[in-house]
Amino acid sequence: MQNNAIIDDDHFDDHVDDEIHTYLNLDEPKSFFLFAGAGSGKTRSLVNALLSVRKESRQRLRLNSHRIAVITYTNAACDEIKRRIDFDPLFSVSTIHSFVWDLIKYYQTDIKQWLQINLKAEIAELEQINGRPGTKTAMDRAKKIEAKKKRLGNLGKIKRFTYNPNGGNTSRDSLNHSKVINIGAVFLTNKPLMQNILTRKFPILLIDESQDANKLLMDAFFIVQKEHSNHFSLGLFGDTMQRIYADGKIDLGENLPDDWAKPAKIMNHRCPHRIMKLINKIRFEVDGQEQKGRKDKVEGVVRLFILSADTADKIMAENDVVQKMADITGDMRWIGADSDVKILTLEHHMAANRMGFIELLEPLYQIDRFRTGLLNGTLPGLRFFTQLILPLVKAKQNSDEFGVARIVRQSSPYLSKDSLKSNDYQLGIIQKARDSVNKLMSLWENVNSPRFIDVLQNVAQTGLFAIPESLIPIANRTSGEQDFAESPEANQSEEGADKDDELDAWDKALKTPFAQIKAYNEYVSDRAKFGTHQGVKGLEFPRVMVVMDDSEARGFMFSYGKLFGAKEPTSTDLKNKQEGKETSFDRTRRLFYVTCSRAKNSLTIVAYTENPDKVNKFVLSKDWFKGDEVILPFKDG
Repeated sequence: MQNNAIIDDDHFDDHVDDEIHTYLNLDEPKSFFLFAGAGSGKTRSLVNALLSVRKESRQRLRLNSHRIAVITYTNAACDEIKRRIDFDPLFSVSTIHSFVWDLIKYYQTDIKQWLQINLKAEIAELEQINGRPGTKTAMDRAKKIEAKKKRLGNLGKIKRFTYNPNGGNTSRDSLNHSKVINIGAVFLTNKPLMQNILTRKFPILLIDESQDANKLLMDAFFIVQKEHSNHFSLGLFGDTMQRIYADGKIDLGENLPDDWAKPAKIMNHRCPHRIMKLINKIRFEVDGQEQKGRKDKVEGVVRLFILSADTADKIMAENDVVQKMADITGDMRWIGADSDVKILTLEHHMAANRMGFIELLEPLYQIDRFRTGLLNGTLPGLRFFTQLILPLVKAKQNSDEFGVARIVRQSSPYLSKDSLKSNDYQLGIIQKARDSVNKLMSLWENVNSPRFIDVLQNVAQTGLFAIPESLIPIANRTSGEQDFAESPEANQSEEGADKDDELDAWDKALKTPFAQIKAYNEYVSDRAKFGTHQGVKGLEFPRVMVVMDDSEARGFMFSYGKLFGAKEPTSTDLKNKQEGKETSFDRTRRLFYVTCSRAKNSLTIVAYTENPDKVNKFVLSKDWFKGDEVILPFKDG
């Protein structure tokens, strides 16, 4: 380890927190972007900023009915920050969806007008398509138009729109996650009154993991800050190298206004020296940033196992790697009953393939507009299954009738307040809900394994739950229309404008067994053996194994082979690079950085390749690894 990569003063970055404190002066606010790499103590700086404001300005804030707003990415991050600030009501800590909903929920008339304009535009666009009659796409387009016209007609009956950041949001009066964000961005951009309400209520807004916040919303926040810079401070905490979602603001931190501050933390308090040196090497070619390590950290262990792509039993091979890591490190918690190893995959398809939900994930992943919601669990069409159907089926199969009743009471249109108020025969309505549940459960009789499409159309026929907007055209097909949709004739390629890629993706996903939803839900909820990129952001683990396998990934978004020199860049990569656009190489390097930087003690990378020698020469030439740290197939480490 080079001496200049270690700092004797472990408090070297403390001055950054002092600088941030000066930016949060209520009389002379200053907006800022804090660059904070992996393990730099970003959350600690955010919490320290809150505590400093509370100490200096608490009384003033309370007298003016002001609060400090903090936006984080996950509920777990919200809970952690709330705990560190003693749940002080002076601070409003929420996820980005909750924060935006709290801003727009009082603008009910404006929301209705926005939806009306949006729906009319979508209907007009669909009606202008001159597709071929008799095709599946034409059939689905007609159902889309019908559903949107029905939605448009029902808008006038809705007294108040609702939204639950943790719910399915499938009822007629509810908004889904993406609409909340889109409406919020439009309102903040175009409504001076909303800007005034935001800045007067929250003179300071801090955004954690800002690199992954929706770019439309971030642009709106920048507009608000520009218009109200004399009494409003926007503080961004983040690191563009750790951006994961495609809808984040790619150039965040670049070309900031001249009056913004740009503090930076250069220490890494998490990683041992050897791992920190590796992630510095991975990153340096991107932006020249290098972190410094703590003097009290151990050296740490890194190993790269290069395995053949045609390895017959990869699970067994990876178990052998774990055993070797225990031998190399002398740390027996790599193996045995007390094993505590976090396995991270560089590409979601790998985890989906190993966990058994690849057929569900693959078609939906191909749609750009679906990808973020698919990977963070907020895609409305899938939340219908994860938040309603799966819990209901589990409760029924476990004979938990109280659980069944709770789900139906909370989410079924049958038992909504309006339905029960308007119906004199309430016992009949309740019985109808019970019959609908029993009809749904009949799909599992005789050890059947129903498909998603069977579940969806069953629920649509009984009316047990409201169907998400994106699935209505499929849910409302007759049996004959569904048979046609699944026929070879319907699946023959259709000409460009006459093809609905989104519905085609749903059709493919819904043909798969419903049983796949359990593994998918475990994965996006970060309760699985394999960690998600989103789920591990900000987290750390003593022992980390990163598995990289292009043959399992099946994707076009990432390529470990290109990252490790085993594959040449494609013409698309070269074109994107020339035009300043992101390439699969860029995305892969970013996620490799994120996964490797989670390790606190020891790290192993398992890389499957058709050309082990080429990968070995490449990583050695880059000085990412030393010779004795690379273990080739069938060689002892």
